[in-house]
Amino acid sequence: MRRGKRLVLASHCILNQNSVVRGWERASGAYNDIVRLLLERDIGIFQLPCPEFIFLGEERPPMSKEQYDIPEYRDLCRKLAKEVTDQIKGYESHGYTILGLLGIEDSPTCDTTSVRGIFMEELLLLLEIEGIHLASIDISENYIEGDQGIQLELLREFFEEDPFVQR
Repeated sequence: MRRGKRLVLASHCILNQNSVVRGWERASGAYNDIVRLLLERDIGIFQLPCPEFIFLGEERPPMSKEQYDIPEYRDLCRKLAKEVTDQIKGYESHGYTILGLLGIEDSPTCDTTSVRGIFMEELLLLLEIEGIHLASIDISENYIEGDQGIQLELLREFFEEDPFVQR
């Protein structure tokens, strides 16, 4: 079987809504429509870790970025970001293309486009140090699985742009 060697980095909860704060889930499992869009384009999905779940577990309360921004949590995010960066460098050294980064709008951890979440701050800093600059798009906090509206259209446009990776 041949490898397509194209990947997208995806926030953990895009593939696993069971990891989000209770009551905030917007799908039974994965965002199937988003995953389907990637699979139809033969794009591999690199699932990022969920620092919030690792740090506080499944029954954690909703918290703001300011509440999460403590040394212990930032250290965890930095450690996880280093592990991801090392893996991405490994992929790139073998000819893979990282097409972009899917974040979560208004997440204290995984927002990439407005007020960056803590994990994304750490990850994007380490990637930048390595000379890896990724285009990113956030899944709207209002997106609900089965919504065929503007969010999926924005994702289609995002993955039609060329080049995906900006160096």
